[in-house]
Amino acid sequence: MLSLPAPDGPSRMAARPAAAPSILKMAAPLILSFGMRSLFTFVDSFYAATLGDEAVAVVSGLSMPFEFLMIAFWVGLSTGLTSNLSRAMGAREGARIDQLLAVSRRIVWCLVPLFTALGAVAYFGADRFGLPPNVVRPFAIYVGVLVGGSALSSFWSIIPDSIVKAHHDTRSTMWAGIWSNLINVGLNTIFLFAFHWGILGIALSTVLGRFGGLVYALRKAAQHEANRKASGLDASPALDPAPLRSILTLAVPSALTYALMAFESTLVNWLLARRPDSTSSIAACGIYFRVLIFAIMPIMATAVAVLPYVARRFGEGDIESIRRGLRQASLAAVAYGVALVAPAAIFGGPYLARVLARSPVTEGLTQGALLFCPLGCLASIPFILCRPAFEGLQRGRPGLVMAVLRYLVLTVPCGFSGMAVARLLGQHEVYGLLAGLIVASATASLIFLVWMRRTLAQVEGRGRLMGYDRLAPAVAGDPGSGDLGA
Repeated sequence: MLSLPAPDGPSRMAARPAAAPSILKMAAPLILSFGMRSLFTFVDSFYAATLGDEAVAVVSGLSMPFEFLMIAFWVGLSTGLTSNLSRAMGAREGARIDQLLAVSRRIVWCLVPLFTALGAVAYFGADRFGLPPNVVRPFAIYVGVLVGGSALSSFWSIIPDSIVKAHHDTRSTMWAGIWSNLINVGLNTIFLFAFHWGILGIALSTVLGRFGGLVYALRKAAQHEANRKASGLDASPALDPAPLRSILTLAVPSALTYALMAFESTLVNWLLARRPDSTSSIAACGIYFRVLIFAIMPIMATAVAVLPYVARRFGEGDIESIRRGLRQASLAAVAYGVALVAPAAIFGGPYLARVLARSPVTEGLTQGALLFCPLGCLASIPFILCRPAFEGLQRGRPGLVMAVLRYLVLTVPCGFSGMAVARLLGQHEVYGLLAGLIVASATASLIFLVWMRRTLAQVEGRGRLMGYDRLAPAVAGDPGSGDLGA
């Protein structure tokens, strides 16, 4: 355990600047940015609806495990690179910045052929995934083109995206998403209604749209880097002795957390593929998950703001402000779910089901499934907000532990139990499955919330025992505070 200097009264207390923004003010621009990026993926479902339920099942449901896998690697590498770049920029270590960028390029060169090969596997081996026969060909085309093509645009965008975020230019991140979305919509319209390329056109428009965002991000990143180098301030020759390890230490836990999300989608598709109405069931669940992801985007954006907010207050020793910030974020998320998501699902669900579903069976299942969206949104709030809060407290293990509990331990029994209960009640198994997944999410959220409250009380108690009214910053490095740094 690290020794602490003796406290000498109020002069040792960390003083938070009065002008420090609230957590909700920090989250506001991120909400807009995340909303646009969610639309970028959601828009494909509308165009798929013009082709039939098979296309909807592929675009909205069957492709999700592959997309989650790509997101896992993207978010993991982005987290590691952005954090290290930001620290190097703050220390004026220009040589270390160049070193990190060089290492990240080598990582991307490894990821691109890996996911290009995965796209080839999806294309040539679609008949081996146990899919309904009528969706095998659409699945092969959409997933093969989407994964293989996006391997180039998505992973190369990590580097410029991390650069602009390290320069605190979140506006450029937002505009990259907007340009991607606009290009995607325009090309979807041309490829489907002018060229009649079907699901191939949807996949191509997504890939090319992401290239548009990549070009914009590259231009903005180049401008920032040119200005940084021209300033001559980053003159320190210091290098990272293990740059790859510095990036992967943060990237791997983050990537594993998102990769576990793919398991839930895979389980849902596997369970529903064995039903007589498998195409309609997969399509309805796929639409539900797309709508739910879109609905929780403001909460996820707020979670991005939670990390720096909590980390700063923890460094100041202001545990009460952490509680207050998390309380504000949670209450705002609950109000959003009740006041916006619930009415939208109740009154807008039938219209959305008519637009996205082609057959009456799929439309009916989708209407019922969308009614679960408000509950799914509310059940996930503590789970979404507590993970970055723990990371702000310099604890990486809780997020990974709870992801394992949520997606590996609880998903299977809750999903099967929900379907069994639905059969006993004479309801469609899709509804029982969704209810079971919501119970799993709520259970994990409750455990996460209790864990967070106990951790804050424990950290605050240690600070008081050491003689501080607020936790001294030195406690942040105390290995005795649980699973610190895990």
